[in-house]
Amino acid sequence: MNDPFGRKIDYLRISVTDRCNERCLYCMPEGYKGWAQRPDHLTAEELIRIATSASRLGFKKFRLTGGEPLLRPDLATIAAGIAALPTTTSLGLSTNGTRLASAARDLSNAGVTSVNVSLDALDTDTYRRVTGGRLADALAGIHAALTADFESVKLNVVLMRGVNEDQLVPLVRFAAEHRTPVRFIELMPLTRTDVLSSENFLSCEDARARIESELGPLETLPDYRAGHGPARYTRAQNGALVGFIGALTTPDFCGTCNKLRLTADGKLRPCLGRHGEIDLLAPLRAGHADLDALLTEAIANKPEDHTFQTDYVPSRPMTAIGG
Repeated sequence: MNDPFGRKIDYLRISVTDRCNERCLYCMPEGYKGWAQRPDHLTAEELIRIATSASRLGFKKFRLTGGEPLLRPDLATIAAGIAALPTTTSLGLSTNGTRLASAARDLSNAGVTSVNVSLDALDTDTYRRVTGGRLADALAGIHAALTADFESVKLNVVLMRGVNEDQLVPLVRFAAEHRTPVRFIELMPLTRTDVLSSENFLSCEDARARIESELGPLETLPDYRAGHGPARYTRAQNGALVGFIGALTTPDFCGTCNKLRLTADGKLRPCLGRHGEIDLLAPLRAGHADLDALLTEAIANKPEDHTFQTDYVPSRPMTAIGG
């Protein structure tokens, strides 16, 4: 199905939980306990039912996110149910990787085809400062993913001025060594508004300049795509694929957006950078949900672009929206 601006919408990102075992600076505010205000999230059966409806409407690409999706003990069941849908061509997982070492093989067997792992630093202290977690656990998860039968494993790095600038080059070298793409992502004002200040915001352009100052020019790959998202890719002289996701500085960033988001508490969100949501949980639990119609409504309501640089004020943090 096409949205009002002619974009084909065939990608559903599904948050299975807003819980997380880390507390990243850009994702979860101090003291956030959103899950305590409701009895549960969408069940595995409900999630698969929504994905089945999306499949009937032509959705082919799905991604399981959080929070940290591996906190759900039934994640492999959810994955297998979505992987079995007749239109599914891609089933991704976004994770911090800290619980992936013991789960990678089972998820691959369940039908997960790609894994994106957040890795904001290779320095132990910086990683702990950003996430509150243990770098060793994340690295163990990455290595497990690389030896499982996933079609692709990619690394995600959120750019934070004054926090992980000195980690960019080591991360590109790590990506080259392990033959996995690394993507650098601009901060978005989803959890805090001060991320756009000159003290905190690091643009993709500045990140690229820093990488090139040490590793030499990056070769722009205008036609290369390593997935279904908005990353613009380059190749470093050491062979690493380096992507940039510049939601704040790329003029046509939303021009090819092909996705809807489903939050863990059952809200369908047409745009990450706008507040409009459609409730699926209440009609599901009441037994009268016309999911095809609600998904169609969300596509019809999809805006042309986000409002991050104009009037966007966070209403709930990234962990409650879904990564």
